[in-house]
Amino acid sequence: MATFVLIPGAGCDSWYWQPLMAELRGRGHDAVNVELPAEDDAAGLADYADAVVEQIGDRTGLIVVAHSFGGFTAPLVCERVPVDLLVMLTAMVPSPGEAPGDWWTATGHAQAMREAAGHHGPPEEDHGFDPVYYHDVPAHLVAEMREHPRGQSETPGKEPWPLPAWPRVPTEFLLCRGDRLFPAAFMRRVVKERLGIVPDEIDGGHMVMLSRPGELADRLVDYLRHDRPATGNGSEM
Repeated sequence: MATFVLIPGAGCDSWYWQPLMAELRGRGHDAVNVELPAEDDAAGLADYADAVVEQIGDRTGLIVVAHSFGGFTAPLVCERVPVDLLVMLTAMVPSPGEAPGDWWTATGHAQAMREAAGHHGPPEEDHGFDPVYYHDVPAHLVAEMREHPRGQSETPGKEPWPLPAWPRVPTEFLLCRGDRLFPAAFMRRVVKERLGIVPDEIDGGHMVMLSRPGELADRLVDYLRHDRPATGNGSEM
């Protein structure tokens, strides 16, 4: 049995992992949906890592899954506790010394969004759905997500990422082909440049844990069947 440690993105309540957790538990595994101090202006990246470690407790067999902004926290956790595998789920990949707030410009995100915009067609207006995040999420889950609002402090976005290199932990990247926040072509490039690996791919948008929890659970569990070397090598990325 593995323990999947699910780290949320910016300003997200841990509730949004619930559908995926049910799928993982149905496959015989444990899952922890981490709550981060997102609204605390005193909390920085180290505090986010502290929160994850505290909520892991004495669990073992850890598979850390980092979504979106969670990509800045997850490697810090991997330096603190034994982790069998890190899965970056359509996540931001930091470079040493880079603040999260600078990541967008450093990776050329704005240009990638402009290039991808023509593929999406006109924004959906029905029910006020956010066309970037929720375009493929069932309406009842969008409604429930909006019942769990969270703010996001700017504090961690201003802090340089403290690691000198990627941690020595096996790492996989799973991008979402329909992601409108982090377009697939953009993420393929970023992952190659920053991690030196070819990402795996799944259908679905940025909130794939809500739109395709069963398919996502299958992909995550499938990672348990393969041995892989550590990604980090102790040198700067």
